[in-house]
Amino acid sequence: METYEILRDLAVIFISAKLFGLAARKCKAPMVVGEIVAGLIIGPCLLSLVHPTDFINQMAEIGVILIMFSAGLETNLQELKKSGLIAFIIACVGVFVPLAAGSLLYMCFYGFSSFGTDEFFKAVFTGCIMTATSVGITVEVLKELGYLKSRVGQTILSAAIIDDIIGIIVLTFVLGFKDPDSNTLLITGKIALFLVLSVILGYVIYRIFKFYDERHAHTRRIPIIAITLCFIMAYVAEKYFGIADITGAYIAGIILCNVRDAEYIDRRVSINGYMFFAPMFFVGIGLKTDFSTLNGSVVLFALGFVLVALLSKIVGCGGVAKLCKFKWADCAKIGVGMMTRGEVALIITNKGLDMNIIDHSFSTAVILLIIVSSIATPMLLKYLFSKDNAVAHAEQ
Repeated sequence: METYEILRDLAVIFISAKLFGLAARKCKAPMVVGEIVAGLIIGPCLLSLVHPTDFINQMAEIGVILIMFSAGLETNLQELKKSGLIAFIIACVGVFVPLAAGSLLYMCFYGFSSFGTDEFFKAVFTGCIMTATSVGITVEVLKELGYLKSRVGQTILSAAIIDDIIGIIVLTFVLGFKDPDSNTLLITGKIALFLVLSVILGYVIYRIFKFYDERHAHTRRIPIIAITLCFIMAYVAEKYFGIADITGAYIAGIILCNVRDAEYIDRRVSINGYMFFAPMFFVGIGLKTDFSTLNGSVVLFALGFVLVALLSKIVGCGGVAKLCKFKWADCAKIGVGMMTRGEVALIITNKGLDMNIIDHSFSTAVILLIIVSSIATPMLLKYLFSKDNAVAHAEQ
């Protein structure tokens, strides 16, 4: 492919991503929804202006790594400690119920399979896609309504953070066990070793970085060193431990999330991600989506996928919240607040496509899930909180 053709593709990708992203924001939806739609429109599905290439795929992979690194940097470990056991339990159930429900959904459509077969891993991977929670939209709604710092708001926020961490760990295990001929004990040992080394070496790296950061705060070398750590962790995770590179990038972000310049690093990294790499990833999802494979069964599966994904979070998270002595109204808010899906679901889907675990028909289901959950969650949260306010005023 000639260089000038790459430049043309980049220009089309960036301008369409920006235009459709702004349009999505005007419609009260996340910008990523608009960027995905941009990929659908400029790609093979409609206009065929841009086709997925190795260059676009490689830039998109860097985008995924930067997104996960940024997510790690934004993790608030202090909030996790404050929320304690309740948020952890809600997060665990919020992962387990969608994982089981998604696996069962796939088996109901495509048949039950024994452990270790390709079909079995497709079923489990379907559940993995459903585990991730995108709390960004929920946070914005809670801020707008003035409930972010409430007990319900803090529970949703902390549970969503823990939810993503557990989801990434589950994904790591699923990808490790993909090969039916693999050594189960060896894979488990490598994953456990990586996590243990991440804790030990992560603490050492954190102390060294903190010492250096305090003496060179807000210098340009700080984000450069940080992004270097991100790429090293991503490389080591996949190369030497057989773990997804995004897991390494995410842990690198968590290691640095409490340093003095964590917000400064995140801001600098996000500039490159926002301007270049992230649009490549989200538009790339649309470019790789192929509607020519759609038929009645695929559409039916996509609709079932969306319904199960939304209800499993509401039932799982809301149900266990009741066991933790929340009122029914608050349980509904927690369940609804946890049902949004976004970047992490796309990242998991993309990883499954790259490893040939799932096919491109899954992209349609995931994109539909993101759009529906992004629109439904704010509307339902506003309704639930306004209903509570109305009841409180009536009682007064």
